[in-house]
Amino acid sequence: VQLQASGGGLVQAGGSLRLSCAASARTVSNNGMAWFRQGPGKEREFVAGISWNGGRSSYADSVKGRFTIARDGAKNTVYLQMNSLKPEDTAVYYCAAGPSVIRSSVATRSAYYYWGQGTQVTVSS
Repeated sequence: VQLQASGGGLVQAGGSLRLSCAASARTVSNNGMAWFRQGPGKEREFVAGISWNGGRSSYADSVKGRFTIARDGAKNTVYLQMNSLKPEDTAVYYCAAGPSVIRSSVATRSAYYYWGQGTQVTVSS
């Protein structure tokens, strides 16, 4: 399984970005997918997750109402639409995949076997 994250960049507070995670064949359809992030000097934290069939999505409280996760099984790609960005959203964003993710483990790092290389998001005030 290979995951390639892209779409990061520098944006002003209040702006928007869309991250993409291109996965190897059938990854999106066979795995729970998620985005995590790691800010400067911080632990890697859960941002959003989506089930293997796209039927359920979950969000960290800090991004609810601002971020949206979506998947395209045909393109083997997962997206993270980020609106109303804040300086505290500054981080390296990682996509992750796990074949055994369930509702209770969606926000748990150890539930995800495969990780992409990360893309930097910087939000200026």
